[in-house]
Amino acid sequence: MVGYRCSLCYTARMTGYPDHRRGDEEASHGAARFVCSVVVTCLLFVASGTEHAACATTHEHARGVVRSPVMTSVPENWHQHGMASWYSTGGKMSRATASGETFDPDALTAAHPLLPLGTRLRVRSMRTGRSVVVRVNDRGPFHGHRIIDLSPEAARQLGMLGAGTSPVAIEPARPEDEVASAPR
Repeated sequence: MVGYRCSLCYTARMTGYPDHRRGDEEASHGAARFVCSVVVTCLLFVASGTEHAACATTHEHARGVVRSPVMTSVPENWHQHGMASWYSTGGKMSRATASGETFDPDALTAAHPLLPLGTRLRVRSMRTGRSVVVRVNDRGPFHGHRIIDLSPEAARQLGMLGAGTSPVAIEPARPEDEVASAPR
């Protein structure tokens, strides 16, 4: 193998494949180096226990847009403002959520693209002033500029069933927020 950089090039030369020309050697080396570095990086993340912060971020949206990484914890002063929507199963009552639970339209649950599953959030409608505490048990929404999808019951309590969407403010729930509140 004297004169060849790797066994891949040597094997290709010895087998005589015409599509492996001298100019292709550099391209194959570049691709091999890239794949090798990605594999090594993911193995290091897995070994260090932070694979959720890096390797789990390789999912791509249908339009080719790379999604942001899923958060492993929620910072104390974290909050978000934007549009919320509500979702149902469309008559399919046995739909599984990202957490593995069966979707329950009567539960106070939500889908968020980044927050850890199980996170409890206080969602306040900017339109009605009502608020509700929900638990993140699914991923989404992945369309438009929406920041959270709510279960039909949570949407009903916020007064947004008819509109379909509503501007909201979300923040981590505090122990005193565990009861839904709504101004009369």
